[in-house]
Amino acid sequence: MSNMIKLDIISDVVCPWCIIGYNHLQAAIKELGIEDRIEIEWQPFELNPDMPVDGENLRQHVARKYGSTVEESKNARIRIAAIGAEHGFEFNYFDEMKMVNTFDAHILLDYAKESGKQTELKLRLFKAFFSEQKDVSDREILKQELISVGLDADEGMHWLDDTQRRSALRNAEKQWQQMGVSSVPTVVFNRESGISGAHPVEGYKQILSELMAKMGAD
Repeated sequence: MSNMIKLDIISDVVCPWCIIGYNHLQAAIKELGIEDRIEIEWQPFELNPDMPVDGENLRQHVARKYGSTVEESKNARIRIAAIGAEHGFEFNYFDEMKMVNTFDAHILLDYAKESGKQTELKLRLFKAFFSEQKDVSDREILKQELISVGLDADEGMHWLDDTQRRSALRNAEKQWQQMGVSSVPTVVFNRESGISGAHPVEGYKQILSELMAKMGAD
C-alpha cells in the first residue's frame, strides 16, 4: 500500500482564505516533516461563475453578495492581511480592485498539471491577484504568468478556446459540487474525507497525524 497522502484542494484563485488555508496546510506538513509523502492536486471552483468579463468592484461585490457594510469590509481586509502576513503572504488591497471571472485561470491550472507545475502556477496566480494588483481574467496577464513558471504560453493559451477542455472543466466543477463541496477552500484527504475552511496549522497537523497513524495501522 502506498504511504503517500493525496490531497485534493478545491479552491479559487480569488479566494483569500484559500491561500491562507494553503499556507497553514504547508506549515503543518513541514512541521510534521512529511513533505515527501504529500501529493497535491488543485481542483476547480468558481466563487462567481456568472461574473461578467468586466468584473465587479470588490467592495460593491462584497456588499451585494454578503451584505457587508463599508466598515465591515475594511475590517475584514485588515484581518485577512494580518493573517496572511503571519506566513509571508502579502494582501495588497486597493480601492479599484475588482472581483473577476476565473474560468480561464482554472483551464490553465489544468494545463499546468500535465507538466507538474500546477501548484507553482496556482501560487503565482494568488500572488498576481492579491499582491500585485493584476487582473487574472486578462488573457495577456495569464499568458505572462505561464511564462513566469516556465510553461509553453502558446500551447496553454490554445487550451482556453478548446471546447472539449472547457466542457471537461465544467464537468469537474459539477462533480465536486455533487460530492458536497459548497465552499472553499475544501481539502479532501485520500478521496475519503474532507474539511472546508482555512484551518489553523495545529488543526491540519492533527488531521494529517491521525491519517498517517491510520494508514500505518492498515
